[in-house]
Amino acid sequence: MYLEAEWDPRDPTGEMDFVAGLRAQYGLPSVAIAQAWLDRDDCAAVLEAHAQYSFIRGVRHKPRPGQMDDARWRAGYARLTSLGLHFELQAPWRELDAAARLARDFADTTLVLNHAGLPLPGELDGWQAAMAGLASCENIAVKISGLGNLETRAQHRVIQAGLELFGTRRAMFASNYPVDSLRASYDAIYDLFSEATLGLSQAERRDLFHDNAVRIYRME
Repeated sequence: MYLEAEWDPRDPTGEMDFVAGLRAQYGLPSVAIAQAWLDRDDCAAVLEAHAQYSFIRGVRHKPRPGQMDDARWRAGYARLTSLGLHFELQAPWRELDAAARLARDFADTTLVLNHAGLPLPGELDGWQAAMAGLASCENIAVKISGLGNLETRAQHRVIQAGLELFGTRRAMFASNYPVDSLRASYDAIYDLFSEATLGLSQAERRDLFHDNAVRIYRME
């Protein structure tokens, strides 16, 4: 799965044209998340252009503090479900209360939280409380990734809290590669996930490492 890489914001469809070329040449990536700015004048046209590609499953951009409560931004968000798109959210954990309001107000739109809500060293109690509020929304799933700024014990706490709050059907493990190559090897990242889930059943681990992503990103 390819996630938008902050391609030139003046050309959000150009990145997906590039991905389409990769798919034509190599057969990968299977699916993609595109960039779209939900409060821009061109929002409707961009979303409709993305929806024309059979491999695009959703959109992402990183909302500013307070933006998820903005009426203009929400008007863009309201367009997603009818076009077969979901939203990928990357936001600091202090913004997760706003994300919960958004998810409740648009219960038919799937929201996937990136990087486990961006927990920070020394702030895990506040992060966990915010995540608990978010987990009450059944239309939200969490990707557990991007933990390289935490020490090992904190990484395990984040993984366990994420699984306890969201369960093994609304959580996924992700590499965040190539960005996280600055922190750890691909093998080391997945060794961490494997070690943290040794006590789970084979079916639960299969959900976290594979099946949930196939279902949520509609890769069947």
